Amino acid sequence: MIEYELAGNDLGEVRFAISPLHELVLSLRTLRDPGRFPLQLPWLRATEPARSGLDLELLNALTNEALWTPDFLTPRPFSPLGRIEDELTALVGTPPGVVRADLAEVHPGALPSAIRGRPATVLRRLLAALRDYWDACFEPYWTRMRTILEADIVYRGRVMANAGLAAMFTDIDPHVRLDDTVLRIHLRSDLSYRTSTAGRGLTLTPSLFSRRAATPISPDEPPHLIYPARGLGTLWQSSVATPPAALANLIGRARARLLSLLETPTSTTELAVRLNVTPTAINQHLRALQAAGLLTSARHGRSVLYHRSDLGDRVIRGA
Repeated sequence: MIEYELAGNDLGEVRFAISPLHELVLSLRTLRDPGRFPLQLPWLRATEPARSGLDLELLNALTNEALWTPDFLTPRPFSPLGRIEDELTALVGTPPGVVRADLAEVHPGALPSAIRGRPATVLRRLLAALRDYWDACFEPYWTRMRTILEADIVYRGRVMANAGLAAMFTDIDPHVRLDDTVLRIHLRSDLSYRTSTAGRGLTLTPSLFSRRAATPISPDEPPHLIYPARGLGTLWQSSVATPPAALANLIGRARARLLSLLETPTSTTELAVRLNVTPTAINQHLRALQAAGLLTSARHGRSVLYHRSDLGDRVIRGA
């Protein structure tokens, strides 16, 4: 069990962040064991041809049977607006001793042949492999992925504002609990340590490639909790179920489909992709629904996320 002693039981101790690099590295676990990530199978099938040109031997060596990854590849992010270019560039200066130690932590026996050698050389090779992996398998889908992650953060912020910090942690994962000022994360492994967030804070990062809450392997790393993002089940959906006929007759089929879809916060771009229409058309319907009080909106970074209001929920239930 990992325990983080919060320096103060208040919102200022906690920050949220999104990391493209985290998603890239954690997704390697789906390549090693696809059966544990059934909701990502559409993505795995779609990217299978692109993966044939990658250095899969090296990429697979960055995880182990327990699905651990090296801590230096998932540093604590500091912004919900992270860019993969910046994060990969920041890794270039990773000290050789850190590279060697973190790889040995994941593979405590012998290192796989693909990651043996001088740490500086191994680091250059793995960063090049990750860059190629991003370009082939992530860049075409990142807008859609980021929308789900941003929507999760908006939702968590509402839970904190309405019900408090403890309720937000309980909602994140059943294996996470805040007792007074100590955050307890129950892991499947024997990994155990206790550390304080004083002077460092606690960063929370939603992920599309985590099945349960996770923390850094080493207690020397800054306090950081990675947790499964809400809405993963909708990530690869290309359409929505037929809306209630009574609702479609009242407000039109297009707007009824939008209202049915907006159970979770979603951006205009994501809605356009899922409904196969232009963002301009989506915006016209969203403005009408919001003017009628059926939707609310919240800005998160560069995106505006739309979500059914309480009135919208009642309309859907009534229909």
